[in-house]
Amino acid sequence: MDFTFSLATYLVLVVTVLYILSNWKRKALNNFPPGPKGWPLVGNVFSIDLKKPQRTYIELSKKYGPVFSVQMGRKKMVILVGYETVKDALVTHAEEFGGRASIPVNKNLEKGLGMIFSNGENWKAMRRFTITTLKDFGMGKSTIEETIAHECSYLVQYFASFKGKPFDNSTILITSVANIIVAILLGHRMEYEDPVFLRLLNLNSEYVKLLGSPMVTIYNMFPALGFLPGCHKTIERNMKELYAFVRRTFVEHQKNLDIHDQRSFIDAFLARQKEEAKHPETKSYFHNENLVRLVRNVFSAGVETTSTALRWALLLMIKYPDIQEKVHDEISRVIGSAHPTYSHRTQMPFTNAVIHEILRFADIVPLNVPHETTRDVHFKGYFIPKGTYIIPLLSSVLKDKTQFDAPEEFNPNHFLDSEGNFLKKEAFMPFSAGRRACPGEILARMELFIFFTSLLQKFSFQPPPGVTNINLSSDVGFTSVPLEGMICAIPRA
Repeated sequence: MDFTFSLATYLVLVVTVLYILSNWKRKALNNFPPGPKGWPLVGNVFSIDLKKPQRTYIELSKKYGPVFSVQMGRKKMVILVGYETVKDALVTHAEEFGGRASIPVNKNLEKGLGMIFSNGENWKAMRRFTITTLKDFGMGKSTIEETIAHECSYLVQYFASFKGKPFDNSTILITSVANIIVAILLGHRMEYEDPVFLRLLNLNSEYVKLLGSPMVTIYNMFPALGFLPGCHKTIERNMKELYAFVRRTFVEHQKNLDIHDQRSFIDAFLARQKEEAKHPETKSYFHNENLVRLVRNVFSAGVETTSTALRWALLLMIKYPDIQEKVHDEISRVIGSAHPTYSHRTQMPFTNAVIHEILRFADIVPLNVPHETTRDVHFKGYFIPKGTYIIPLLSSVLKDKTQFDAPEEFNPNHFLDSEGNFLKKEAFMPFSAGRRACPGEILARMELFIFFTSLLQKFSFQPPPGVTNINLSSDVGFTSVPLEGMICAIPRA
């Protein structure tokens, strides 16, 4: 009887605890961030601008606040809007919001490897290695400045070859910027006309563009439809071709590897792989499939955003010739005919402010790569369960009216104080923030400053003859790429 009583008591206790936990969970879920009511199966897809979703999200935040939800298919996502909210999530709650969402279009290709789309110990190992190796190969140091300056000389020659006549700057800026990261990854630059080089860049650009397309958004909502033709198939083909190139490349590097004379990022990875092979009892993340994804990650991230920023830079200088003239004056006064260096920026507050304003105004990665909560979290009065998709809307940070006086205008004064000194802004987050911030931010800043000042030192930029209205519209894609590419580079006396 005592046994029966004890068992009954135990069962009642278990049921009671489960009921309490279930009830608590239900109440917590009822406190999920609010959002517009969606349709069955498709959610809010019909009410969101799939070409420029950031516009819809900013409008929805006016009704639902800086933390709200939308439903895309069967997947609920939480959107974070504004500097204070995004900073609180990515910096103050870095651990909880530091996961990477599993995106269907990348899932089968990336397989949780590499750095951008991985999580856990694999992500930590690849990120640590990437940051350390980029620094070893000169990031933030004068050695990489020499590489950038060398590449700038080729770019200046190319621009000068047109003798002031109109040309499309889009491909040449991509190839020039790409050569910096290629020199780090492979140990050498590639010729601008190299068909293999151009093919790789085309594959990458198409991938980045399609990643933000409405068709891929629909596929990510309904991955079961993957058997149908569409942009996701193009992405798959492109990535497999890129992966094949990386595999062929590291096989060649393996043949000639000297662990005491590592000349590239790939060499450093292979040397680490060889070292860890001596300890088979310890799990190693330095295997070939991680190398393939990591090289592709670094290549893609290191090319697309910086080259896009330079395209915006030249377009905005054409749009605002008075600002361009002030940059010319500061370059002449501070640098003269010498080669621009990254250290010059401390003496050039106006040019530094212009570059920051270009990155802010261009809003190159408006949505950020989706994050995911790593655990249940109470945030801003709401309950967000583990595994929830999170969109920290970088566009809303860079154009936050509480942080910038005229966020929709291009105005370098956003980064200048009343005396003309450079003014640092905490809300300047084009490279994101927290655990998932771009590991190559310092390299990107160096490239932008040296490329920009080198070009403005040698040329004045004007629109093609007859063009009076400069189009500042951007193409549809994961990054905001300017539609206009035709410019005239007039040699300066």
